[in-house]
Amino acid sequence: MNNEPKNVARGLTLGLTAYLIWGSFPVIIKLLGFASPWEIVVWRILFGLAAGGVFITFAKSWRTFVAVFRDSKTMTWIALSSVMIMINWVVYVYGVSINHVVETSLGYFINPLVTIVLAVFFLRERLRPAQWVAVGFGLVAVCVLTFDYGRLPWIALSLAVSFGFYGLAKNKMSGAVSALHSYTIETVLLAPVAIAMLVWVAASGPVAFISHGWLAASGLAFYGVMTAVPLILFGVAAKHLPLSWVGFMQYLTPSIQFLLAIFVFKEDMPATRWLGFVLVWAALAVLTADMLKRSAK
Repeated sequence: MNNEPKNVARGLTLGLTAYLIWGSFPVIIKLLGFASPWEIVVWRILFGLAAGGVFITFAKSWRTFVAVFRDSKTMTWIALSSVMIMINWVVYVYGVSINHVVETSLGYFINPLVTIVLAVFFLRERLRPAQWVAVGFGLVAVCVLTFDYGRLPWIALSLAVSFGFYGLAKNKMSGAVSALHSYTIETVLLAPVAIAMLVWVAASGPVAFISHGWLAASGLAFYGVMTAVPLILFGVAAKHLPLSWVGFMQYLTPSIQFLLAIFVFKEDMPATRWLGFVLVWAALAVLTADMLKRSAK
């Protein structure tokens, strides 16, 4: 098993790279609009699994990979992370496909706040007063945005909570399994679900992977492969950083997505929605200032 010491610099570098890649995903999903959200998720899983297998082959680590299945505690956390990332993928692709990129970006803006709350309840981390203030701002923001949307912003909340628990599971696996192996096992566990979804997609109409030519098939495959890369990077980063630190790094991805939603996809932003986002950004500003203050000591 992998028990390498924590390296904060490495964790920050790999984590930031992962979030930059994730920030570009709305553009890819929009280009894949010829396929249903469900089919996009299917190929995301299956080609992500294939990519994981290739990476393990190059690393010559199949023996270590197989050994993970004998560790029941680690497999329990991987099972949880598999469920959480499946929920996250489905909700995210669906949200982008129905032109709710602003709301998907909100989910990842809220995620750092969810992450630090999970750190309190599950990892017994003690939060400072500034962090509690930030969480309070976040709660008020959700109330404002609920009023604006006329409903709970369920896409945003689902993304924030599912990815928060995904990060928690990764943190709990720290030192027990490599990021590559845990990701590949996640896709192994999700493959039967993906195949069942593919059967359902085929029963509902033409399968875009087959019916739209080689370029469309290549695009769907590319998205699956690209899914593997940032998740593996994130998995490594999570092992090298405290869970609350992971939250601080997550501003980049939603910022890119928000800018894409406003300036490229031209989504609406009523005044009340702006107020909700300003409250979220205020919460993140409090977190950032608190982190910088502590790091300067």
